[in-house]
Amino acid sequence: MLYQDLKDRGLVHQETSENMAEWLKTPRTFYCGFDPSSDCLHIGSLMPLMTMRRMQLAGHKPIVLLGGATGMIGDPSGKSAERTLQSLDQVMAHAESIGAQLARFLDFSGPNAAVLRNNADWLMELGAVQFMRDVGKHLTVNYMMAKDSVKSRMDAGISYTEFSYMLLQAYDFVELRRRDGVTLQVGGSDQWGNMTAGVELIRRMDSAEAHAVTLPLLTTASGAKFGKTEAGAVWLDAELTSPYQFYQFWFNTDDRDVGTYMRRMTLMDRDTISGLEQEVAEHPERRDAQSALAMEITSRVHGAEAASVAREVSLV
Repeated sequence: MLYQDLKDRGLVHQETSENMAEWLKTPRTFYCGFDPSSDCLHIGSLMPLMTMRRMQLAGHKPIVLLGGATGMIGDPSGKSAERTLQSLDQVMAHAESIGAQLARFLDFSGPNAAVLRNNADWLMELGAVQFMRDVGKHLTVNYMMAKDSVKSRMDAGISYTEFSYMLLQAYDFVELRRRDGVTLQVGGSDQWGNMTAGVELIRRMDSAEAHAVTLPLLTTASGAKFGKTEAGAVWLDAELTSPYQFYQFWFNTDDRDVGTYMRRMTLMDRDTISGLEQEVAEHPERRDAQSALAMEITSRVHGAEAASVAREVSLV
């Protein structure tokens, strides 16, 4: 069962329904949003992407939402200061580049084919007065200020621009429900406030039911932020992080983390993962689990041939 598998892999952090296991027995259309603040995804996107793939294989339909419009404002979630605003041309170019990377992870053909959306298609056409009148009236300022993404910024200050981000993201959920029948949003736990605002806005505007599930934010066993290295972020683009460097990142995974990464960022089955974890416990010097993890993820991102070359070079 999908829900139990997600739970067993540690992929469910928060959820809006106590009956999510039963609710997910019916095929749903769901979405996950990606911020085009850069022209390339990094390994922090792997967990939501592979969760989307897992859900798609279980019969649910994924919608990938690129924030072409919201990317011009910037999400305050987890940020201690205002973001530097980017131009429309920059954001749209980033969105186009990211969209091209997604075919490595999701199936865009078939009965539950993934669909790519860009919220610039509706938000850029929505006038300010219309937005405030038709959307803004449904969520109170008190409701929005109670959310952590806003509350954590009150002392330092938050502009109206970033304060409004929550409402824009919530409206994305409304729009995707109307366009594509989306009834579930999946995202990182730092997005919980924005996601539940979307659930509430759908209830108030359309008198409809929708839900949200968050994934945990990942840190290493040593307490460091996942994906950060001395050289900076690890990218999914071979021109920014070579397949060899990419392979090496995973091959150098701490013994304490390798099981978690296999469960959350690969499609490896439980028995395979359990066997490799046993190998780590009995023969850590062999690094069999790290090798399997590195091959699995490098093959997914860069192809089997590039992964094989990276492994061969690593053995020299």
